[in-house]
Amino acid sequence: MNKATAVAFKLPTDATFAFPVGTVITVLNIGVGTVTISAVTPGTTTVLSAGATAASPTLAQYKSAACIKTAANAWYVVGAIV
Repeated sequence: MNKATAVAFKLPTDATFAFPVGTVITVLNIGVGTVTISAVTPGTTTVLSAGATAASPTLAQYKSAACIKTAANAWYVVGAIV
């Protein structure tokens, strides 16, 4: 991501696109705008992390995170999250 304003990176439900379990998506924020990682459909897709807000981890400029699919409609986000 490379934006001067805040941006959302949304992980899809399996109904939209069924990534295989074990898929890793790396998110790199180059821009000054904060990137928030969340689900397209929060009630269906679960996003967990060790950040301050477990359901919506954020990335500051020059930080990255890996989104790892651990089960159907379940992702865990690790990396330089706030």
